[in-house]
Amino acid sequence: MVQGTGSDVGKSLLVAGLCRLLANRGVKVAPFKPQNMSNNAAVTPDGGEIGRAQALQARAAGLDPDVHMNPVLLKPQSDIGAQVVVQGRVTGNAKARDFHSLKPSLLQAVLESFQIIGRGRDIVLVEGAGSPAEVNLRDGDIANMGFAQAADVPVVLVADIDRGGVIASLVGTHALLSEAERARVSGYIINKFRGDVTLFEDGIRIISERTGWPCFGVVPYFADARRLPAEDAMSLDNSAASNSETGAIKIAVPRLSRIANFDDLDPLAAEPDVSVQVIQAGTPLPGDADVILLPGSKSTLADLAHLRDQGWDVDIAAHHRRGGLVIGLCGGYQMLGKSVADPDGIEGSPGTIEGLGLLNIETVIGGDKSLVAVTGIATDSGEGVHGYEMHMGVTTGADTTRPWLTLEGARADGACSADGRVLATYVHGLFAADGFRHAFLERLRHRRAGGTAYDAQVDAALDGLAAHLDAHLDIDAMLAAVTTP
Repeated sequence: MVQGTGSDVGKSLLVAGLCRLLANRGVKVAPFKPQNMSNNAAVTPDGGEIGRAQALQARAAGLDPDVHMNPVLLKPQSDIGAQVVVQGRVTGNAKARDFHSLKPSLLQAVLESFQIIGRGRDIVLVEGAGSPAEVNLRDGDIANMGFAQAADVPVVLVADIDRGGVIASLVGTHALLSEAERARVSGYIINKFRGDVTLFEDGIRIISERTGWPCFGVVPYFADARRLPAEDAMSLDNSAASNSETGAIKIAVPRLSRIANFDDLDPLAAEPDVSVQVIQAGTPLPGDADVILLPGSKSTLADLAHLRDQGWDVDIAAHHRRGGLVIGLCGGYQMLGKSVADPDGIEGSPGTIEGLGLLNIETVIGGDKSLVAVTGIATDSGEGVHGYEMHMGVTTGADTTRPWLTLEGARADGACSADGRVLATYVHGLFAADGFRHAFLERLRHRRAGGTAYDAQVDAALDGLAAHLDAHLDIDAMLAAVTTP
């Protein structure tokens, strides 16, 4: 089990890299994360949902994503806490205090999923969440040491030296763990190092003397991590998902408070002549943008109100009047209509809110959640698309008679405005299709190059990450230390 001394220390990417490294060695490996909190989710082939990071890790291991790879997924919403997804299916909502009392009852499902994922595998790489040193949350823990002890798995700790205080983070974690938990830690990894590694030799000596844990390696900062889908919205706040601002095509994305499935942006940001700019709260949307893209949201009504609070509704209307293109994905699609209604209070208090009015559509939140992988074609370019639906609600109205996509089975999806400058769809992941993405960008600016092969780029980055870890970690020593006799 790979645990971290804090959030965003690189656990997800390390597990992905190790999955690819071991798979390349012919090891039957699978990823697993007992509990995840993220609105960036992926749809599994059987219509469930898991954290996006586990889907990337499954890809690294050469596997299809499976609901049992992430049995508990929390998807934060607005004033009703988080949606709770267990083994791929929504089971309800819970506020933080309620979930804390709910955790012990979820342990059985977590252990069941762990056993299922382990069948026929040589190694299961388990990813923790946050830090095991959050001892105030230790009671009933299923994400870190609570799971490790219940499943009897050894632990490797990861610490991020780039943020500073790495010695204190490891020694402090050691101090806060119980004796039994300390004994479960096989060693540690220093991640995101910049500069001359030999300058940290004294640091490693001090940490190992204070903790008794061996160091399995110091991993230098891996620049190509930006080419891999990010899981945490924190990456957007750090501009990690944005490309250089020198791109010829500028796509502005309002940073919604409950933004979801934001890896929809990654294939666009991967293009060398495209600038994807995530616009933070308190900042107007740029007037020189070619496209304003409204992303997915875990709480459409709350984010529509947030969008208006920022004055972004005025910016979007002005952009459209100037002839700019507006794109809506899932929750962003719903916001572009005349109204969004939530009569049953699924997202919060029951009610109806006025939409942006750029599409002649109306949405009612309710019914069963749509979770399905899809393929189809774009009605304007004829290019193939693939992706997934992950939404609640039904959208109707005149502009749906001009669908953006035609999915398999001749099913229409999305809507286009009469002037063709507002396009929307419920399908996530469609920009990963190279032909569709290139045709979409060609509409905006004449392109001299063929564009990026996105899926190939992701796989190349995973291979590069695996080679990077192989070069800087003592993999054999680590495997020997964590292998159960």
